[in-house]
Amino acid sequence: MKEKREHTRLHYEAIVVGGGQAGLSVSYYLQKHGIDHMIFEKNRVGHSWRHDRWDSFCLVTPNWQCQLPDFPYQGDDPQGFMLKHEIVEYVEAFAKKVNPPIMVGVSVNRVWRGKNGVLHVVTSSGEFTADHVVVATGGYDIPIVPDYAHSLPPRIHQVHSVNYRNPDQLPEGEVLVVGSGQSGVQIMEDLHLAGRKVHLAVGSAPRSPRIYRGRETTEWLYDLGFYQLTIDRHPLGDEAKHKTNHYLTGRSGGHEIDLRKFALEGVKLYGSMANIHGTQLEFRPDLTKNLDEADEVYVNIRNDIDRYIADNNIDAPVEPPFRKVWEPEFDPTGIDADQENITSIVWAIGFRPDYRWIQLPVFDGRGYPQFDRGITPEAGLYFIGLPWLHTWGSGRFLGIADDAQYLAGIIEGKLAAKTMA
Repeated sequence: MKEKREHTRLHYEAIVVGGGQAGLSVSYYLQKHGIDHMIFEKNRVGHSWRHDRWDSFCLVTPNWQCQLPDFPYQGDDPQGFMLKHEIVEYVEAFAKKVNPPIMVGVSVNRVWRGKNGVLHVVTSSGEFTADHVVVATGGYDIPIVPDYAHSLPPRIHQVHSVNYRNPDQLPEGEVLVVGSGQSGVQIMEDLHLAGRKVHLAVGSAPRSPRIYRGRETTEWLYDLGFYQLTIDRHPLGDEAKHKTNHYLTGRSGGHEIDLRKFALEGVKLYGSMANIHGTQLEFRPDLTKNLDEADEVYVNIRNDIDRYIADNNIDAPVEPPFRKVWEPEFDPTGIDADQENITSIVWAIGFRPDYRWIQLPVFDGRGYPQFDRGITPEAGLYFIGLPWLHTWGSGRFLGIADDAQYLAGIIEGKLAAKTMA
């Protein structure tokens, strides 16, 4: 890939903000349509995979789901789960194939509309204009750490999941991981396998089987049409965009995560975090509820697969019914960090987007962009690479190609109509 660092033009038919897998996919299809465009990437291709993940990070979806445009997974382990460095290599190889027009090390600081209707893009390398702007920056901008975290004494080390790398970076002592989404449970397991004493504040994230009735669950769900389910057909509607993903892991060949089993192995579980006063850590009395609801989703997925197997007369091994291997005696509501020898807290409660640089009225009360399949109410402004942009697969390697092809086609059509007008 030839990185273009100099520019001689100020106007493009399309500008793409972000040079990750989503932005590269859009560029791939824009090139196919012959649309003059430029990508602005503030870091370098693959930056977030390379620098914003812990050392043992791997995909939670199988490698066969890596289906970037005309660039499916090339390796010899389609049922495996790529490690961090392999993901970087995959994205970089895709970038080489696409060979996009791109300026790296260029941040976009402002997008606004001029009086003539043209979109203005102010960057660290100057100001440009475009007929169309595609935002491909993702929604993981600002790590979430609650305000009450400032109450902790300085001797208790705090780190957000985006900055966690491995157990050795944390001081000796026990560790509290706050959050049971995909990052939280995987970091908890990373610490537990390293022999660290771990505490986990369990939130409302659902969980999923890994292998069920002789087959990878994601393969069953793909056949059932879950990945093709569109947001307009989802029972929760737009609210699905804000739901936490199911937790499981691709570590060591992939396996499901049952927090009850970890409790039997010594991990101490609490409900969701409520507050902190000095060394006093407070939790909501919802541990039993959160474990039960995660298991309910887990069992429902199994039931969906059972019905599909029965309806299609598929020969598949039968598995015993799910049973709980551990139950909390009560829902703990507070502990003292010093008494528990907790010397570190890992915050794994997610991120919030930061779109303040987009000065156009396309955001809801939570600062989330409003769109229909990535197309906003503001003419010429689009989003891609976000969960439930169109389908369950939209925020994954599996669904980006369809979304990118669709948006590039929309842009091509609008440019053609403008030319004919």
